[in-house]
Amino acid sequence: MPYKERDIEKQYYTIGEVAAQFDVAPSLIRFWETEFEDLKPRKSKKGNRLYSPQDIETFRTIYHLVKERGYTIPGARDIMKQRGPQLKEKVDVIHSLEKVRNFLVQLRKELDVAGKQQNPAQQPEQ
Repeated sequence: MPYKERDIEKQYYTIGEVAAQFDVAPSLIRFWETEFEDLKPRKSKKGNRLYSPQDIETFRTIYHLVKERGYTIPGARDIMKQRGPQLKEKVDVIHSLEKVRNFLVQLRKELDVAGKQQNPAQQPEQ
Protein backbone atom coordinates (compact mmCIF):
# COMPACT_ATOMS: atom_id res chain seq x y z
CA MET A 1 0.00 0.00 0.00
CA PRO A 2 1.59 3.30 -1.05
CA TYR A 3 2.28 5.93 1.53
CA LYS A 4 -0.26 8.71 1.41
CA GLU A 5 0.78 11.93 3.05
CA ARG A 6 -1.93 13.47 5.18
CA ASP A 7 -2.54 17.14 5.63
CA ILE A 8 -1.77 18.08 9.18
CA GLU A 9 -4.14 20.60 10.65
CA LYS A 10 -3.29 22.49 13.76
CA GLN A 11 -5.63 22.12 16.68
CA TYR A 12 -4.95 25.62 17.99
CA TYR A 13 -3.72 28.88 16.49
CA THR A 14 -2.20 31.88 18.25
CA ILE A 15 -3.77 35.31 18.11
CA GLY A 16 -0.96 36.45 15.80
CA GLU A 17 -1.68 33.65 13.34
CA VAL A 18 -5.39 34.48 13.30
CA ALA A 19 -4.64 38.19 12.90
CA ALA A 20 -2.33 37.47 9.95
CA GLN A 21 -4.91 35.19 8.34
CA PHE A 22 -7.51 37.97 8.31
CA ASP A 23 -5.06 40.88 7.99
CA VAL A 24 -6.31 42.59 11.15
CA ALA A 25 -4.62 43.77 14.34
CA PRO A 26 -4.58 41.40 17.34
CA SER A 27 -6.20 44.17 19.38
CA LEU A 28 -9.29 43.95 17.15
CA ILE A 29 -9.58 40.23 17.89
CA ARG A 30 -9.28 40.86 21.64
CA PHE A 31 -11.91 43.61 21.39
CA TRP A 32 -14.33 41.37 19.51
CA GLU A 33 -13.89 38.72 22.21
CA THR A 34 -15.42 41.18 24.66
CA GLU A 35 -18.26 42.08 22.29
CA PHE A 36 -19.29 38.62 21.03
CA GLU A 37 -20.00 35.85 23.52
CA ASP A 38 -19.53 33.16 20.85
CA LEU A 39 -15.86 34.05 20.47
CA LYS A 40 -14.17 32.53 23.52
CA PRO A 41 -10.73 31.04 22.84
CA ARG A 42 -8.94 28.78 25.29
CA LYS A 43 -6.03 30.19 27.20
CA SER A 44 -2.76 28.45 27.89
CA LYS A 45 -1.19 28.29 31.35
CA LYS A 46 0.75 31.41 30.41
CA GLY A 47 -2.47 33.20 29.46
CA ASN A 48 -1.91 33.09 25.69
CA ARG A 49 -5.07 32.81 23.62
CA LEU A 50 -5.43 29.60 21.63
CA TYR A 51 -8.00 29.61 18.84
CA SER A 52 -9.54 26.36 17.65
CA PRO A 53 -10.74 25.96 14.05
CA GLN A 54 -14.28 26.45 15.41
CA ASP A 55 -13.22 29.78 16.97
CA ILE A 56 -11.73 30.82 13.63
CA GLU A 57 -14.99 30.01 11.85
CA THR A 58 -16.86 32.13 14.38
CA PHE A 59 -14.37 34.94 13.83
CA ARG A 60 -14.78 34.56 10.05
CA THR A 61 -18.54 35.05 10.44
CA ILE A 62 -18.06 38.13 12.62
CA TYR A 63 -15.46 39.51 10.20
CA HIS A 64 -17.82 38.96 7.26
CA LEU A 65 -20.66 40.81 8.99
CA VAL A 66 -18.68 43.73 10.37
CA LYS A 67 -15.92 44.30 7.82
CA GLU A 68 -17.40 43.01 4.57
CA ARG A 69 -21.12 43.67 5.01
CA GLY A 70 -20.78 46.84 7.11
CA TYR A 71 -22.89 45.84 10.11
CA THR A 72 -22.39 47.59 13.41
CA ILE A 73 -21.21 45.42 16.30
CA PRO A 74 -24.66 45.37 17.98
CA GLY A 75 -26.25 44.62 14.61
CA ALA A 76 -23.83 41.77 13.93
CA ARG A 77 -24.43 40.42 17.43
CA ASP A 78 -28.20 40.40 16.86
CA ILE A 79 -27.88 38.71 13.46
CA MET A 80 -25.63 36.00 14.93
CA LYS A 81 -28.16 35.30 17.68
CA GLN A 82 -31.09 35.11 15.26
CA ARG A 83 -29.53 33.27 12.34
CA GLY A 84 -26.42 31.59 13.71
CA PRO A 85 -26.33 28.27 11.79
CA GLN A 86 -27.85 29.67 8.59
CA LEU A 87 -25.43 32.56 8.59
CA LYS A 88 -22.45 30.27 9.10
CA GLU A 89 -23.49 28.21 6.07
CA LYS A 90 -23.81 31.34 3.93
CA VAL A 91 -20.39 32.59 5.01
CA ASP A 92 -18.90 29.16 4.25
CA VAL A 93 -20.41 29.22 0.76
CA ILE A 94 -19.12 32.75 0.14
CA HIS A 95 -15.65 31.74 1.34
CA SER A 96 -15.65 28.67 -0.93
CA LEU A 97 -16.75 30.72 -3.93
CA GLU A 98 -13.99 33.27 -3.27
CA LYS A 99 -11.44 30.44 -3.26
CA VAL A 100 -12.77 29.11 -6.56
CA ARG A 101 -12.73 32.58 -8.09
CA ASN A 102 -9.15 33.21 -6.98
CA PHE A 103 -8.10 29.84 -8.41
CA LEU A 104 -9.77 30.61 -11.75
CA VAL A 105 -8.22 34.08 -11.95
CA GLN A 106 -4.78 32.61 -11.24
CA LEU A 107 -5.32 29.86 -13.83
CA ARG A 108 -6.34 32.43 -16.45
CA LYS A 109 -3.17 34.45 -15.78
CA GLU A 110 -1.02 31.34 -16.13
CA LEU A 111 -2.76 30.38 -19.39
CA ASP A 112 -2.27 33.89 -20.78
CA VAL A 113 1.44 33.76 -19.96
CA ALA A 114 1.77 30.26 -21.45
CA GLY A 115 -0.05 31.36 -24.61
CA LYS A 116 2.25 34.35 -25.09
CA GLN A 117 5.35 32.20 -24.61
CA GLN A 118 4.10 29.58 -27.06
CA ASN A 119 3.24 31.98 -29.90
CA PRO A 120 5.83 34.80 -29.85
CA ALA A 121 6.25 34.73 -33.67
CA GLN A 122 2.60 35.36 -34.37
CA GLN A 123 2.64 39.13 -34.28
CA PRO A 124 -0.25 40.96 -35.93
CA GLU A 125 0.72 42.09 -39.47
CA GLN A 126 0.19 45.66 -40.54
